[in-house]
Amino acid sequence: MNHIDQIFSQSKTLGGFAKGYFDYLKHVLDSIELSSIDALAEVFENARLKGNTIFVVGNGGSATTATTMANDLGFDVIKKLEIEKPIRVLALTDNISIMTAIANDVGYENVFVNQLRIHYRPGDKLIVISASGNSPNVVRAAEWIKAQGGTVIGFLGFDGGTIKELCDICILVKTLPGEYGPVEDAHLVLNHVLAHWFKKKFKQV
Repeated sequence: MNHIDQIFSQSKTLGGFAKGYFDYLKHVLDSIELSSIDALAEVFENARLKGNTIFVVGNGGSATTATTMANDLGFDVIKKLEIEKPIRVLALTDNISIMTAIANDVGYENVFVNQLRIHYRPGDKLIVISASGNSPNVVRAAEWIKAQGGTVIGFLGFDGGTIKELCDICILVKTLPGEYGPVEDAHLVLNHVLAHWFKKKFKQV
């Protein structure tokens, strides 16, 4: 029985279940190593100053987080601050035409790596958002980036899966396997932490 099942079994009302879920989410967030989050600041700032692109990939709920990250760290920062050097963040989840073409023609496992082969330039970074860390399409993308000598950042869950060993920086949201909700919640919180931090940071420059 995972934590979500336990919380449900102990709850008599939706409000009680929500309270238990919130408490568990706080525990999950508290388990994230802050040193890994600190390491992101230097990567993002160096990428911004050098004009590198930070690609973001994920499936399902993680795909929506990738899209949100591209908006919050790219457009929203430049909209509110009008800085000369924005953070170049590109979600490879957002071009439905090319994704379906790749999936149909050469397999869904290639939907991200084939886009990277087109757009990647030396110095670019890859953020992989994945609860399991084992989806073939994100694993292939991470392996390809590593083969180019690039940087892989993992927003992961459970035990980190295959991608954990490929990461230069790993933000691991520790939960039991199958607890997707808290992992995806935590990844979205991290996106907002990054967005708020850089908006405040760049405003001081």
